[in-house]
Amino acid sequence: MGAPSKPGFNLESTFFGFEPKHQVELHNQLFELIWAGDGRWSWDEIYHLPLHVRKLWIAKINKMRAEENERMETLKQKQQAKQRRSKTP
Repeated sequence: MGAPSKPGFNLESTFFGFEPKHQVELHNQLFELIWAGDGRWSWDEIYHLPLHVRKLWIAKINKMRAEENERMETLKQKQQAKQRRSKTP
């Protein structure tokens, strides 16, 4: 015999935790921060960071990576242009 329920009262979900797709996102963020931190932070420290602080660090790391990629691409283009000029008789 189940617990009595009132009309309009939903007893299906009693836990308000993450859905599986959000769990994957959380663990990807944890991994990114630990990896980018080069061992400066432990998993426990990152896991217990307030969400807004964790998102701030993720955004900062993404920005730094994008800037580094742009720098590398610019350097690569300069080197290719230099090689073309040196090959021209």
